[in-house]
Amino acid sequence: MMYLRTLLFISAVLSWTMSFAARDEFMEVRKVERDMQDYDILRDREQAVVPRAIDMPTCLLCVCLSGSVYCEEVSPEMSAVPTLPKETAYLYARFNKITKINNGDFAGMTTLKIIDLSGNLIVEVEDGAFSRLTNLGELNLSNNRLTKLPTLPASLVSFNANFNKLTTQGVKSTAFKKLTRLAYLYLGNNDLTAVPQLPESLHTVHLHNNRIMTITDETFCQGNTSYYIRSNMHEVRLDGNPIMLWKHPYSFICLHSLPIGWYN
Repeated sequence: MMYLRTLLFISAVLSWTMSFAARDEFMEVRKVERDMQDYDILRDREQAVVPRAIDMPTCLLCVCLSGSVYCEEVSPEMSAVPTLPKETAYLYARFNKITKINNGDFAGMTTLKIIDLSGNLIVEVEDGAFSRLTNLGELNLSNNRLTKLPTLPASLVSFNANFNKLTTQGVKSTAFKKLTRLAYLYLGNNDLTAVPQLPESLHTVHLHNNRIMTITDETFCQGNTSYYIRSNMHEVRLDGNPIMLWKHPYSFICLHSLPIGWYN
């Protein structure tokens, strides 16, 4: 009788142990199934994102927000202007490694109002890269390596090319003459030896730290009349040039004030 009870006890223990083992095995299988399901969900989501990445690659590298694209200090290094969404109005692509602006970089982008490419390594801009941007009001190419300027759109209000390597040969004397809305012109810290023709619309012109040695009575004024007043011009900088202003006493008589800065 005792032997039978022992057998029954051992059988119960084995059954109980096997049931727990089976449960653990079942739970492990369920866990693997859940993990596989989670993996499939994640894979499907990743695959669903791929078409959008292909459609708008710029917005994966940059920040795109309501017509503005911010591509500043992009990593990995950005060496060319990225493909922009068609509705882009404001582009800020500062502090990258862009070396050249091609005619096709902004083709058809008539919505552009501001382009800031300062702090790059630009050595060349093809002549038609900006000329067809009929709504472009502000263009910043400062802190690059340009030796000449392309044709600029007549819509510009502000143009900044400070800290480049611009020469008089690379900047046509009439480069700004037809820009009748241009109010702010910054050409400081370049290699200019002469002042280009300046439109009547200018409020501010910075030409400091160039190699300008001389000006005429018609550079800023109209030398043949003492009644002409340049009413818009309020700020001129010529400091840091080898020019001696005392040699040109009638060159600024039409201005509200003399050039600012320190001079010899």
